[in-house]
Amino acid sequence: MLEQFQSVGSDLFLSHLVDSHGGNMSVREGDKLFITRRGCMLGHIIESDIIEVPIEGEVNSFASKDLLVHRAIYATTSAKSIIHAHGPYSVALSITENKVITQDSEGLFYFNQGIPIIKTRTSIGSDEVAKMLPGMFNNGYSIVLSKGHGSFAIGDTLEKCLLYTSILENSCKILAISRICGQKPPPQQQQTGREYHQRKSAIPPGLGVMDRTAFRRSRAFKSQPR
Repeated sequence: MLEQFQSVGSDLFLSHLVDSHGGNMSVREGDKLFITRRGCMLGHIIESDIIEVPIEGEVNSFASKDLLVHRAIYATTSAKSIIHAHGPYSVALSITENKVITQDSEGLFYFNQGIPIIKTRTSIGSDEVAKMLPGMFNNGYSIVLSKGHGSFAIGDTLEKCLLYTSILENSCKILAISRICGQKPPPQQQQTGREYHQRKSAIPPGLGVMDRTAFRRSRAFKSQPR
C-alpha cells in the first residue's frame, strides 16, 4: 500500500496537481481507512505519513483536515479510494463557472455529464462539503469540484482517482486556452495594420483649427518645386 501512495503522490506533485504540501489521499479497507497525514508532502510520502483511522468513531488529530469528508464518502458510497487535488486550471474554472462542460474528446468520454461544482461557505474539512459530496457521487459522478478548493475523485484504486483528476485538469486547461484563442480584440483595436495607418492623419493631434490650416499650407509650400 505504501508504494501505491508514493507512486500516485509523486505523479500528483510532478503533474502540478498539488503544491508541495497540498492535497490528500485515502484508501478504504473494510471498516477502516488509510489517509495521508495532515500537511504531508504527497510527492515525498514516507511510512509515517499514512494514518490509519476507523470509518466511524475516534478521530486522529494527525490525519488530513479533510478526514471528515473522506469518512462521509466512504460511509455512503461504494468508493474504495479518494484523491483530493488542487489542479490550478480546475480550481480557476471552479471559481468562474457553475459547472464545467468539457470540450475535448477525452474529457467528453469520461465526463459526459460535465463536472458539478459545489459552493459552500467553508471548504477545508467542511461539514457542508461532507454532506454534499456523497450525493453527487451516488448520482454517477466520479469527480466533483469544490468551488475555489479543488477536486475530489473516487474510484476502486488511487490510480483510477489519479486518472480522473488528471483528465479533469487537462480538460480545464484546454477549455481555458480555447477561450483565450477565441477572444476577439477590443473594438478600439480591431482597425489596425495597413487600414489604420492609411486613415491616420499626418497632422499632429495637438494642433488647433488655425494651426492645422497653417500646418497644411507650410507642407504645401515645402512640396512646391524650387
